[in-house]
Amino acid sequence: MKVAVTGGAGFIGSHLADALVSEGHEVYVIDNLVTGKQENVNEKAIFMKRDIHHDLSNELEGMDCVFHLAANPDVKSSATDPMGCFEENVSGTLMLLESCRKADVKRIVFASTSTVYGEAKVFPTPESHPCAPISNYGASKLAGEAFVSSYCATYGMKGTSMRFANIYGERSTHGVMYDFYHKLMHDSKRMEILGDGRQEKSYLHVSDCVSGIMAAWKKQDAQYDVFNVGSHEKVLVSEIAALMCRILGLTPELNYTGTPRGWAGDSRLMLLDCAKLKALGWKAGLGFENGVRRYIQGLK
Repeated sequence: MKVAVTGGAGFIGSHLADALVSEGHEVYVIDNLVTGKQENVNEKAIFMKRDIHHDLSNELEGMDCVFHLAANPDVKSSATDPMGCFEENVSGTLMLLESCRKADVKRIVFASTSTVYGEAKVFPTPESHPCAPISNYGASKLAGEAFVSSYCATYGMKGTSMRFANIYGERSTHGVMYDFYHKLMHDSKRMEILGDGRQEKSYLHVSDCVSGIMAAWKKQDAQYDVFNVGSHEKVLVSEIAALMCRILGLTPELNYTGTPRGWAGDSRLMLLDCAKLKALGWKAGLGFENGVRRYIQGLK
């Protein structure tokens, strides 16, 4: 198939492009390289340096599917720059959908997030749970989901929204593990941890995230559907810090900022119910500690 991956020079997008190339698809990577890196682009993919805010209907002509992963994924920065978050994640998604409509693209897969649930009341949290984001990032992704759904209903497209847990792994340039690693490399004697260390969430290695995306793309029946993508277990932030220190052979003094949340919009507890995706035959294959070891090796 002929497919496009927006944000294909970024973290998850580049791994997805790799998987699509390995299956023999004709893969086009669309990225403006603001946060993505040219070296992440698979050498067998066709790279187009483009911005999703522009009309890409010519570039998307003849595509069987567009995987939309281009976004600003930083929850923390969305609190200080809400308009920037809106422009990147809402306006950008709407512009891309318009390009897809003009190019008569019939299939789109959208990268969403577990933060759309806000402070969930049920754990593990199913896709049917009410969405009430507590971060501007979560709100922007929920708006993106709504536009994907409306375009599918209005223009006959088939769409999927993938609600990711905390995805980590090689090529990631943000997140708690990335922050911990670079803090420890800067000062191996002490490390600051945002919050009280009791934030407890689901973490999934990028390889399992990509296999989840592929499963939904290939096996979804409904015209539009939503799938959670996460692990079956949750991990404390303090446990992540301890594991990384052990892997690196360091014994720093750990200092906590002490607030219940790590930052504005941070959810203290997150665990997704992935039964829908598992019903399609998907399951996570990499354990948490092995995944963290792989990520640290990649950072080194």
